[in-house]
Amino acid sequence: MALDFDTKTVNYSIEGRVAHVEMNRPESLNALNVEMIHELAAVMKELSNLEEIDIVVLKGAGRAFSSGGDIKTMLMDANENDFPVVMDAINELVVTLYSMPKITISAIKGAAAGLGLSLALATDFIYAHKDSKLAMNFIGIGLIPDGGSHFFLESKLGPDQAKHLIWEGKPMAAEEAWERGLVHEVVDDLDEAVNKKVYHLSHLPILAMIKTKKILTDKNRPLLLKLLELEKSGQAQMRKTADHKEGINAFIEKRQPRFTGK
Repeated sequence: MALDFDTKTVNYSIEGRVAHVEMNRPESLNALNVEMIHELAAVMKELSNLEEIDIVVLKGAGRAFSSGGDIKTMLMDANENDFPVVMDAINELVVTLYSMPKITISAIKGAAAGLGLSLALATDFIYAHKDSKLAMNFIGIGLIPDGGSHFFLESKLGPDQAKHLIWEGKPMAAEEAWERGLVHEVVDDLDEAVNKKVYHLSHLPILAMIKTKKILTDKNRPLLLKLLELEKSGQAQMRKTADHKEGINAFIEKRQPRFTGK
């Protein structure tokens, strides 16, 4: 079975009732540029409409799940007028992934940072290799999380711990992420563990599971949509701050930023 379009930055395959979707920019640790965001959304929408599919596995090619938004293309080279369009594309992808009537699994190896971690948090199960690193690190460049992270982190951690994790912005080892309740399993062999989970799910009454998911996502979707709009507005404001400009310059120059709170 094949979808009706070709993609450059996303690989996908379908085996039985399981779809495997792979972010495919390994040279940039699968940093999410605009093209990949649009292609991921298109693939997820198509899979959402396929009744033959019950399970979707999301992973990254090469050494990482995803290092987050592509800073060069999304923050430095982009025309400021394009920013709302980019944010709308991110929001469309997140809502599609969160709401799709399938059981979704993220398979994290290497880095899952920023927007990459946001996408993982939008799935139903998160499996992380024991050597992986997770980070909600927008604060390092003077920005706020987007991709629905305020929604997902609050739902998993509560508002107090969500705030603190966002403000810290530090990388977490997989074990710490598990202890905080951000991932469901930390494993030695990622492929084997995910395959076992898929096999187990395929022998359960999965339509009943998907119906429960739909009830809960339908209930929570209005709040997710509201927070995505608040993130879009807040991010636009943060992009105009001196701290954001300093964060970007420090990133380029490979040094510690000197923030001033302005």
